[in-house]
Amino acid sequence: MIKQAFNPYLPSWEYIPDAEPYVFDGRVYIYGSHDFYNGYVFCMGDYVCWSAPVDNLSDWRYEGVIYPRNEDPLNRDGKMCLYAPDVTVGADGRYYLYYVLDHLSIVSVAVCSTPAGRYEFYGYVHYEDGTRLGEREGDEPQFDPGVLTEGDRTYLYTGFCSRGDKSRTGAMATVLGADMLTVIEEPVFVAPGCEYSKGSGFEGHEFFEAPSIRKIGNTYYLIYSSILMHELCYATSSKPTQGFTYRGVLVSNCDLNIDTYKPSMLPMAYGANNHGSIVQINGQWYIFYHRHTNGTWYSRQACAEKVELLADGKIRQAEITSCGLNGQALVGKGEYPAYIACHLFTDTPSVYVGGDRFPKIMQDGRDGDKEPGYIANMQDCATAGFKYFACEGVREIKIRTRGYADGIFEVRTSWDGEVLAEIKVEYSNVWEEYAAPVHIPDGEQAIYLTYRGKGNASLLSFELI
Repeated sequence: MIKQAFNPYLPSWEYIPDAEPYVFDGRVYIYGSHDFYNGYVFCMGDYVCWSAPVDNLSDWRYEGVIYPRNEDPLNRDGKMCLYAPDVTVGADGRYYLYYVLDHLSIVSVAVCSTPAGRYEFYGYVHYEDGTRLGEREGDEPQFDPGVLTEGDRTYLYTGFCSRGDKSRTGAMATVLGADMLTVIEEPVFVAPGCEYSKGSGFEGHEFFEAPSIRKIGNTYYLIYSSILMHELCYATSSKPTQGFTYRGVLVSNCDLNIDTYKPSMLPMAYGANNHGSIVQINGQWYIFYHRHTNGTWYSRQACAEKVELLADGKIRQAEITSCGLNGQALVGKGEYPAYIACHLFTDTPSVYVGGDRFPKIMQDGRDGDKEPGYIANMQDCATAGFKYFACEGVREIKIRTRGYADGIFEVRTSWDGEVLAEIKVEYSNVWEEYAAPVHIPDGEQAIYLTYRGKGNASLLSFELI
């Protein structure tokens, strides 16, 4: 079948969360942190970059390591992790990479002459007297830098505010000079954390982490992860360092707040933290975010969805899907990998990642092994959902499963809909194929597969015929 874009849009064995998307010279570049499959903490890898041509968002190219973790002079032994970065183009036309090491509260900067070349350490953000931002008495710790350069001024947004911590106020904006390092306007707070949000308009969706900044027309969009963690929200202002007003949710990695196909507060996937931003590609806006795999917080994968920028500047919340950057429903014929499931749930709803209680996307082998992803731990009532497909004349469905499972897979086109087919599966320690006749109505449809029975099944793929 023709190559299409899926979620996750990178290979199933790659784990790049916290993605900041940019378009440079006709290509989309993704700058994020780097998780490991089966990792035991966040961000264990070096910074790597992926890119794709703007006219083919299924054709992602690995650009290689752009910055190793031990490049920073304070991390020569490589014991600290590289947390979520951001990139901006300076007045000199070079690309500046801003990041924070996991045990420090200062902002480091690296530089490169090309978007995805080898970045070299450049310096630390500091005040005019040389004191590093984050280390002066009264400074709040720096975290998750987001950057935007206009002329010879760079706006740096940072912060982390957990519930119950009154020492953290909110998201900070700091203005840097032409050297991309020196503070020329000291930090001010632009979005409140939950301990200081009363009367702000941010209540219930206060700033937690992951500030990202974009300018659309004359409006600044501050994208951030809220105190709920699973959602990316946004606030807007006509000025970069003041006047931000809460506007809404852009995406939730468990699809809370979406009420078009389910009750608003029913989670349809296992969420946790979130980080990402918006970008316009060939006239279409997208929100980039990440999902969680392997039943943990530490193996996150990059996803994206279409969004619409309305005339009043508002952006409606995106529904999470399997098609993402494809821009339209997937072809309703052929075989699809199970790891593109956008929905995973059981009869016990859970907003957050739940370990071995729930189905999970995983792979065989170790991190870096190019093994295909699949859904594991499908016990009785576990459901995988895939959205959307342009179906026409579908009369049979096949699945590939393995595991000590003795039962059936029910086929539906909505999460709570009528059972359209039942596929019998049996105990097997290798991937086996099973099929059943089914009538999928023509048109744009979802596919839901629910396991009923004994044991524990894994699902590698399904095929519409």
